[in-house]
Amino acid sequence: MLIPTLAMGSAAWAEPLTFQTAVEKATEQAPAILAGEAGLRASRASAVAAGQLPDPSVSVGIDNFPISGPPAFRPGQESMTMARVGIEQAFPNPAKRQAERTRAFAAIGTAQAGAAVSAQEVRLNAAVAWIDLYYAKRRLAQLQGLDASLNDLQATVTARLSSGTARPSQAYEPDQLRAAINDRRAQLEAEVTKAQARLASLTGDTAADVIGDLPIFEIDREDLRAHLSETPRLAALDADVTAANAETDMARAAKRPDWRVSTSYGHRAPVFGDMVSVGVSIDLPLFARKRQDPLIAAREAEAERARLNRVAGERDLGAALSSDLADYDMHRRQLNNARVTLVPLAKRRAELDMASYAAGKLDLGSALLSSLALAEAEVDALTREADVARDAVRITYTYREGRP
Repeated sequence: MLIPTLAMGSAAWAEPLTFQTAVEKATEQAPAILAGEAGLRASRASAVAAGQLPDPSVSVGIDNFPISGPPAFRPGQESMTMARVGIEQAFPNPAKRQAERTRAFAAIGTAQAGAAVSAQEVRLNAAVAWIDLYYAKRRLAQLQGLDASLNDLQATVTARLSSGTARPSQAYEPDQLRAAINDRRAQLEAEVTKAQARLASLTGDTAADVIGDLPIFEIDREDLRAHLSETPRLAALDADVTAANAETDMARAAKRPDWRVSTSYGHRAPVFGDMVSVGVSIDLPLFARKRQDPLIAAREAEAERARLNRVAGERDLGAALSSDLADYDMHRRQLNNARVTLVPLAKRRAELDMASYAAGKLDLGSALLSSLALAEAEVDALTREADVARDAVRITYTYREGRP
């Protein structure tokens, strides 16, 4: 029944996805997120047993069985021979049991942090994949608009050839430009296909497509820096510190003695009477310098390493934020330059060159190159717009993830 259910689910998703829907689908389907949730359930289940008393043990045996002398192999003749049954309960020291509980809760925190990092990566990858497909399709559509103008131009060239005002070789120039456009189109179509494949792999929708507009992401630099410690990546390093401290507490607790209580009942021949024994045993950590102390030192060093990794992680993340913000500013300036200067200039040049061609003052090849340059400028502007959108999404999903 599982395969039909999945097939029906894929069919239901075979429709364009909005940005938010794509991110949600990826979150629902990602194996990394499901694996993180399974690990979290395992940690929580393990925590139930942490700090509990160990199971008691039962012992059964025969004590003082004679094998020599007059009562040899006749236990009924020996007063000390008895059939014994006993029970023993170990009591680890309270510090060790508390340390076990602390370690179990630290493991839950580590699992939660790891799951949050995995979820963040999946959502970020899905968001970027949606943007890549969204802009790849827009770039392809932008290039398609040049075909119509080529058809009009072809008719003009044909008329001029008929009237004798154009050279015969000019008849091939529109086709040459169309071939160049076809090469560019093939490249953009490949980008669409690859972006669609990435989005499909993340959402589980084999016919993944995009619909709707890209949300607007506001970048508040001061807010991002002020809440840097709340990111999943640093939360995971905090969890590592907590876990390392818990391991240190466990090592220190091992230096305190555990103790055990045992009791047994011995059955002897009726003439001698039965016996009961009760005992207490206590561990003696007499050689702590060679046993417990080295382990404590090792765990303390591991805890110090975790703390230093946390400090380094915060510095690295702060530097990464500054770098990402610099890229964001650079791409915004480049996009503004394309919109304000490059595209208008390319458009004006193409218009002037086509007017000069129509007036017989410019050869067709130069006019066609201006038209191609305009198309490339418009496609490049969309590429720059995609860079800005990708930066904004990456910053938002990396440094604001988990916060309202």
